[in-house]
Amino acid sequence: EFRQVDDRTIQKYEREAKDKNRESWYMAYIMDTNEEERVKGITVEVGRAHFETDTTRFTILDAPGHKSYVPNMISGASQADIGVLVISARKGEFETGYERGGQTREHVQLAKTLGVTKLLVVVNKMDDPTVNWSKERYDEIESKMVPFLRSSGYNVKKDVQFLPISGLLGSNLKTRMEKSVCPWWNGPCLFETLDAVEVPPRDPNGPLRMPIIDKFKDMGTVVMGKIESGSIREGDNLLVMPNKAAVKVLAIFCDEDKVRHVGPGENVRVRLSGVEEDDILSGFVLCSVAKPIHAVTEFVAQLQILELLDNAIFTAGYKAVLHIHSVVEECEIVELMQQIDLKTKKPMKKKPLFVKNGAIVLCRVQVNNLICVEKFSDFAQLGRFTLRTEGKTVAVGKITALPTVADIA
Repeated sequence: EFRQVDDRTIQKYEREAKDKNRESWYMAYIMDTNEEERVKGITVEVGRAHFETDTTRFTILDAPGHKSYVPNMISGASQADIGVLVISARKGEFETGYERGGQTREHVQLAKTLGVTKLLVVVNKMDDPTVNWSKERYDEIESKMVPFLRSSGYNVKKDVQFLPISGLLGSNLKTRMEKSVCPWWNGPCLFETLDAVEVPPRDPNGPLRMPIIDKFKDMGTVVMGKIESGSIREGDNLLVMPNKAAVKVLAIFCDEDKVRHVGPGENVRVRLSGVEEDDILSGFVLCSVAKPIHAVTEFVAQLQILELLDNAIFTAGYKAVLHIHSVVEECEIVELMQQIDLKTKKPMKKKPLFVKNGAIVLCRVQVNNLICVEKFSDFAQLGRFTLRTEGKTVAVGKITALPTVADIA
């Protein structure tokens, strides 16, 4: 449906999918361009494609929906403004993703924490023989999702929209559906809905913040990421943190186009001089010299415990993997400072020794290496995180305080 893929390519993928007995997957093939993914039939890396509507340029970050690939989903979601949650209407498939421990649930909770404020819930496979554009099935899925989206923190009236589609037939994607296909749907198509979504404001004149998600060599060192704040111009002198490398911008690419200047919210590739590709890790941040990002080994955060593994208790000494913007680091909870009363939302007097599922707690978190972060109140995208243990998201949080220079010294 997206102009990116012509009919001939679709036919080629259709043949390939048939050869591997995966007929229904050939639409997914178009996004899944690496061989490993095609064989398994799941999206692994965060795929990127671009399409344009009349008013907006979109980058699709096709995040994996499969259980063992949640870290990749986190890196996709942390760059997204709008979440499109694709749910299968096929009998049994929706139920599997939605049950306790299912992927749909975890993705929604992660998306909310990672700052995806607007959600489109796209009910796909409406053309499936088990569904046949049934309004009852569509309504059933919506009625089950709404309370859950609410409990994950979404304002369902304001920030969530549902719509039926068929990805395979391309129904209700670019143009509204014919009544002959689906007599009961009077709403907009996917493109119209995407165009109408208001994305969060970012400050083009704020201090530059661009978390690096990838890097490679190409006539210099090229870094990739999304500009969360500020702007980049050709010739700018900038800083790569936390290693304090002074760099100069040689070129900027947006999609495939070379541009001289780029503002916040864009996914870009920036060619730099002054730093070797080997000296940059994903999770480093390109920032302004005058106001560099904070580089710390500990911070104070408000955490919400989702679901600990097998009756584990959450206490000082608890270790987990921290995911914050493009940083992935092992961390340890070194102190539980205050527990928040869920009813009054105020701190309790007694300092907690441990907390259980569902608790909200203020704690001190430590990592081994310097990481680049900000307070949530200053830069939401760089101050919210998830904690994972053995491949499962156990808590979501936001940074409330960073150590001052005096504390470090």
